[in-house]
Amino acid sequence: MRGTVRTRIRVARLRRLLVGLLALVTAATATACSATDEQPRIVVTTNILGDITRQVVGDQAEVTVLMKPNADPHSFGLSAVQAAQLERADLVVFNGLGLEENVLRHVDAAREAGVATFEVGRAVDPLTFHSGDDGGPEGESGRPDPHFWTDPDRVRTAAGLIADRVSEHVTGVDHDAIRANAAEYDEQLADLTAFMEKSFDRVPEDRRNLVTNHHVFGYLADRFGFRVIGAVIPSGTTLASPSSSDLRSLTRAMERAGVRTVFADSSRPKRLAEVLSTELGDGVRVVELYSESLTAENEGAATYLQMMRANTTAMTDGLTVGSPKGTHS
Repeated sequence: MRGTVRTRIRVARLRRLLVGLLALVTAATATACSATDEQPRIVVTTNILGDITRQVVGDQAEVTVLMKPNADPHSFGLSAVQAAQLERADLVVFNGLGLEENVLRHVDAAREAGVATFEVGRAVDPLTFHSGDDGGPEGESGRPDPHFWTDPDRVRTAAGLIADRVSEHVTGVDHDAIRANAAEYDEQLADLTAFMEKSFDRVPEDRRNLVTNHHVFGYLADRFGFRVIGAVIPSGTTLASPSSSDLRSLTRAMERAGVRTVFADSSRPKRLAEVLSTELGDGVRVVELYSESLTAENEGAATYLQMMRANTTAMTDGLTVGSPKGTHS
């Protein structure tokens, strides 16, 4: 009798053990499937587009951004691990129009491997560079300008198109959530446009002239009624270098337009100030902007919205103050 009771107890314990193990296996399997099914991968080349994509995607997918904060989109490259991430993605979002000069071949390889890709710059009605006489890079006249993000209205278009591509190519996402995220971000971008318009209205007509370190603000000029006088690097890429004749042409254009303020990327203002001081003498004012890259957190431009608001304030102040007394950086 005792043996029978003990046997029943052992059987009951074994049964409970098996049920517990089965529950653990089921939970582990469900978690693995959930991680696989609910975390599609989107890879974005530049950090500006990365932020825009994250605003649209929210928590619906894993968004990997290849370009680090404060990097140069024209010159940054990829590690072997990052190149492999492109080919494992469900969707690759890239600026295109020649911007990511060292990365585009990897994007092409991913496309050839069957990965869906979206070239944002080509889809937002890109402008072309003007001729050198119009303040643009003469050697690139007629080529599409990749710096579309300086026009917030084009970014509104881009965000909507990214939402469409995610819904079309990425399985496992909640389409309603994507649309809701895109609509909320569109309102924020509309507010940004209104802020920029109100701020730039303070700039007198005779001071709406832009000189930059290279040709990056053509879209902003076109959208908000500025004139691009020239650039220290007469090109749409930072990989070019100015010649002595380029600098002479720029300084003559600045003198004709009465321009003494130059806008430079925050990573290069001191060098630019020294060059222009040599050419124009004292009185050149260099104002720092965030032109082609977001910063790390707490450095002033960690998101696209922060970057554009900071640039708008800096440009408005730089063009409305009195004549500077000396060069600074």
